[in-house]
Amino acid sequence: MRRQFDLPEGDREFLDARGCPWETVCDGQRWLIVGQIKVPPGYKTQEVAVALSIEPSYPDTQIDMAYFFPPLELASARAIAALSTQAIDGKTFQRWSRHRTAQNKWRPDVDCVATHLAQVAIWLQREVEKS
Repeated sequence: MRRQFDLPEGDREFLDARGCPWETVCDGQRWLIVGQIKVPPGYKTQEVAVALSIEPSYPDTQIDMAYFFPPLELASARAIAALSTQAIDGKTFQRWSRHRTAQNKWRPDVDCVATHLAQVAIWLQREVEKS
């Protein structure tokens, strides 16, 4: 797995403990790509890779949105709102335009890859619940 830039030690330990393959890639910007992420029932796909854009000033700058490969579709065939595509490392990822709210602001001393992936899991579950 490629490590083209470093993550903070806590993020590396979290990712290694999950047992999922992950890599850091520089492709126009800095990407963390985490493989073998299980998606909740209700999607046509059971497992995806999730890419996160990691700013050079992270963790002071928040992680925002999530990018999925392969693209996700709901089993209900209901369209998922606020999607677009993003080329990352030679693949077309599906960008979910989802953001933190005023009630759930990024806290640089607390938030990290682990808390952002937890937020992504909430976004995935909420889409299923809308069906």
